[in-house]
Amino acid sequence: MEIIPTKLDGVLIIEPDVFSDKRGFFMETYRKNRYLDAGIDCDFVQDNFSYSIQRTLRGLHYQIQHPQAKLVQVFSGEVFDVAIDIRPQSATFAQWVGVNLSETNRRQFFIPEGYAHGFCVLSDTARFSYKCSRVYMPQDEGGILWSDPQIAIDWPITDPIVSAKDAVYPRLADLDRTDLPFGGK
Repeated sequence: MEIIPTKLDGVLIIEPDVFSDKRGFFMETYRKNRYLDAGIDCDFVQDNFSYSIQRTLRGLHYQIQHPQAKLVQVFSGEVFDVAIDIRPQSATFAQWVGVNLSETNRRQFFIPEGYAHGFCVLSDTARFSYKCSRVYMPQDEGGILWSDPQIAIDWPITDPIVSAKDAVYPRLADLDRTDLPFGGK
């Protein structure tokens, strides 16, 4: 397993070992002690799976009082996945990093607590899985407008398909710091 650090503290690209032969391939998608050795100290308590069509953009989501770390991976198709630092005291506040995740590269993306998360689908369809360190709580959900000019994510698609909720989230500058993870600290 190879760990690739990004410019954002704790955000990691993971390339699992893949064993291929004429029958196909095998890979471990998670083994706690290996991820602990890589600095990922999470107890994942919820697994999610989504299916989306091309040009779907989901995000930018986070939990306010109960922030979640996420380990994300694509099982079929390809997505552009993004993590945004929304920790008010951070030196990299409002900065983002993105990575292509696909069934071909089999990469994983680790996003620690205190980051917003989103992705867009580049292939015809995508099946996307993510492990979360805390249970999703709808009443604790926060979001930032996917096209926020302050963050200026360079999305590789135009005219995305977004949910009604994602289309009206506020810009980061319009949020009170108490509406962000670790904002009251």
